[in-house]
Amino acid sequence: MDQQLPESELQRLVMLAQDGDADAFEKLYLQFFLPIYRYTAFRMDASAAEDIVADVFVKAWEKLHKYKPKKGIPFGAWLFRIARHTVIDAYRRNRDFDEVSEELADPDALNRADAETRNADVLRVVRNALDQLPRRYKEILILSYIAELPHHEVARVLRMTEGGVRILKFRALRKLESLLPPDIADRSHES
Repeated sequence: MDQQLPESELQRLVMLAQDGDADAFEKLYLQFFLPIYRYTAFRMDASAAEDIVADVFVKAWEKLHKYKPKKGIPFGAWLFRIARHTVIDAYRRNRDFDEVSEELADPDALNRADAETRNADVLRVVRNALDQLPRRYKEILILSYIAELPHHEVARVLRMTEGGVRILKFRALRKLESLLPPDIADRSHES
């Protein structure tokens, strides 16, 4: 789907899906597939990410009856909790794969080959710096920038306040910047 559905529409689709409406669940799947895939692919090898994403949506379908919108948890946050735990479970089962694929590069067709190589190098450096961050910092940056979740949803996924998310994200960015070489850290100030 091209645009984010409002939470009220998501809740309507959830209720229909809870009643067994597969079309409603498909709309939820289409809404959340890309953010869940980005989150997962950034955490592990792309080939494993595809399987993990499939597992996430199977678990979501199986556990959908347990989701209660009255608890104040947006559906997206609930789904990302499933994704987060599924990734953690995959790590426990398969500790032998790289966290992020070296093939993860900007797929933009306008990029030239030399720019793609530079981007791959920068991505590798950023991944290495991310690996040096405390787990909580890394998690908040991935949810915010890779999965592109807004602060309120990150707060729900990590079970903290929005203010706590902003503070932790600020600290994580400062720490990440201190771990990056000056030429890469300077680029972040330009954009």
